[in-house]
Amino acid sequence: MLYPIMTDTREVFDLNGIWQFRLDPGQGLAERWYERPLRESVPMPVPASFNELGAAAADRDHVGRVWYERELLIPRRLLERRLVLRFGAVAHAAQVYLNGQPLVAHRGGFTPFEAEINALAQPGKNRLTVLVDNTLDYSTLPVAHYREEQLPDGSRLVTDIPNFDFFNYAGIHRPVRLYTTPATYIRDIVLTSALDGADGLVSYRVVVDGVGREAVAVRLRLLDAEGRTVASGQGTEGQLRIKDVQPWEPGQPYLYTCLVELWDGDGSGEPLDSYEEPFGVRTVAVEDGQFLLNGKPFYFKGCGKHEDFPIHGRGLDEAVCVKDLNLLRWLGANSFRTSHYPYAEELMRLADRLGLVVIDEVPAVGLHLNLGSGPGSARRQTWRELTTAAQHEQALRELIARDKNHACVVMWSVANEPATEEEGARAYFEPLLRLARQLDPQCRPLTITLQMWATPASDTVADLLDVIALNRYYGWYVHGGRLEAARALLQAELREWMKRLPGKPILLSEYGADALAGMHDEPPTMFSEEYQAALLQTYHEVLDACPAVIGEHVWNFADFQTEQGITRVQGNRKGIFTRDRRPKLAAHTLRARWRAIPDFGYKLQPSSRE
Repeated sequence: MLYPIMTDTREVFDLNGIWQFRLDPGQGLAERWYERPLRESVPMPVPASFNELGAAAADRDHVGRVWYERELLIPRRLLERRLVLRFGAVAHAAQVYLNGQPLVAHRGGFTPFEAEINALAQPGKNRLTVLVDNTLDYSTLPVAHYREEQLPDGSRLVTDIPNFDFFNYAGIHRPVRLYTTPATYIRDIVLTSALDGADGLVSYRVVVDGVGREAVAVRLRLLDAEGRTVASGQGTEGQLRIKDVQPWEPGQPYLYTCLVELWDGDGSGEPLDSYEEPFGVRTVAVEDGQFLLNGKPFYFKGCGKHEDFPIHGRGLDEAVCVKDLNLLRWLGANSFRTSHYPYAEELMRLADRLGLVVIDEVPAVGLHLNLGSGPGSARRQTWRELTTAAQHEQALRELIARDKNHACVVMWSVANEPATEEEGARAYFEPLLRLARQLDPQCRPLTITLQMWATPASDTVADLLDVIALNRYYGWYVHGGRLEAARALLQAELREWMKRLPGKPILLSEYGADALAGMHDEPPTMFSEEYQAALLQTYHEVLDACPAVIGEHVWNFADFQTEQGITRVQGNRKGIFTRDRRPKLAAHTLRARWRAIPDFGYKLQPSSRE
């Protein structure tokens, strides 16, 4: 799916801003609220999460449907074009109406969807209504425990407790846009690249749609950063050579532009449609126990993070995006994972420009019904109780379709902390991994981040992966406060993984400890800034000594909001920055380390940490 941009043949109209909003106690759909202007509504910004914007607990904790509405003014001239309404993301299910008529529905809160509106639109004022449902259960991604219970006073309590450790923000989270295309238009562009000595090879495929698509001619030019043509071709498929190519990589994120134009068959007049797709020339591979970027051993340095910020919740804020990526670069980081769901397209485009490597993750979190259960708890059968397979496949298809051309994306993460040690896990994931390999034109490596019960002895899927990604919390959830025990346990487990799967690279995809900003203690104790820094240093000594480890992603970049509970005080405090992006002691510890570690060839250095 192409990102909406302005060109000589396309217009884009921003529908962000203040919409009208109303919580639905349950009768809105039955009463057909979409057929008339929304009553008893209040102002609501788009994009944003609705949860943090009200002053009542009912706003924050609402489970179920809410309604958004705005006026859409369409000039008469636009109706002569193909008109498309596009939502960047709506969490978690949406039903869109135009002038009281159903337009499009979508399930899944982190990928875009769109629909042509010409059949329902009218010149002048139109009423755009969006029904949003934030309910999660055992069929959705993420997974949550949905429950209804009758209280002693006769009232009904509905809860939807996340089976994941971040707040279930909801609403229209990413930009809403109306854009135009000609009747015959470019639907998609697929780009792959390879290096051939000093040259770059760029393979392309252009998908044309609309009236008379068989009769148009496709012309394509590759432009360098100064707008100069470096290669050109014709037709819907082909391969072009860029002489003396400048590869994309951290520190040197060079971007080219693929300009595609549609012309009448005789090539006369003006282009019927045009589109510009930025791309980088780079290669990715896993070979001989190393992760190779442009043929060079790459070492991941960075964090897992969240789309989470005060007031906005998970709503897109491009100022926060810029701040976060600048802070990552200040740390000396070169990468991050989109834990635990796809992030906004705007952030991905920014990562392309700034040269930050991304592990792109589908919203498959909560696929373990026994994590957090206490001693003696009855064991549940995760893969018999969950019915997420269809949604998982859809999420995978939509993520790869959206992000396939991004140079920053070097690996897909198919799930976070699933029950891979339980019976049924392999049967669940094997077809998904096979599908991912079929869908991705760049054949990027695949991983799944494994939770602590998925050990070398118990895990059933790691041999299917290109990279073993481990989320490990020795010294925190296991033997909390005991750093020497953490060191010994981590060393022993890494040795066992190397025995089970020799030659397979290992990424520490999560490790860390909560720290309350301003809490200090000596000797370090849990929740102090000193303990968080000391735990990271302990892990780093182990990672440096293990030749199979190809990178480290600390959990987490910044403190983030979670569901209320006795284990969290206003959220998860594992951030090396506070929620408003102020550094803790650990941030300075990491900065000193990461700025001294090269992006390439780290483990090949004669003495990597002297």
